Amino acid sequence: MRVEKGNVTLEIVQGDITKQPDMEAIVNAANAELMPGGGVAGAIHRAAGPELAEACRPLAPIRPGQAVITPGFRLPNRYVIHVLGPVYGRDVPSDRLLADAYRNALKVADAHKVRSVAFPAISTGVFGYPMEEAAQVALKTVLEEASRLQHVRHVRFVLFDERARDIHEKVLAHLEPTT
Repeated sequence: MRVEKGNVTLEIVQGDITKQPDMEAIVNAANAELMPGGGVAGAIHRAAGPELAEACRPLAPIRPGQAVITPGFRLPNRYVIHVLGPVYGRDVPSDRLLADAYRNALKVADAHKVRSVAFPAISTGVFGYPMEEAAQVALKTVLEEASRLQHVRHVRFVLFDERARDIHEKVLAHLEPTT
């Protein structure tokens, strides 16, 4: 699914975030220490190689909603933008912190003149954020930020499975009913 919002194309696909060669940056759903772990963070660190953990070390720890940037190393992407999403029910207000994670990732991308960025579904894995609620916050935030972006022209949500993709598409269709 794809929609245009001002100068920004917003796209939703199912796939592997580490295999997005046409995206200048990918977003890592990181842990506070920015180290390899499970899920998205583990996959990104494995694909990028050990240099990514070395580049992350001086940037940690980060707080929920915060975003930092590193090179992509062995990934097909120039940059990795690391964000810490909230742990649902513990980091509150969860919706504001999740919106901050998306907003700050876009601000970091824009500040580095990144033209395309791919997001996973931040906080929906072990951090326990319900997928539909998270999709609502994520897509609403990206759509609101689109008009403020100077350089970012393409935002892609790369969802791990069909269920997550379907939920994001349904939410986007509700938020942008004319497309």
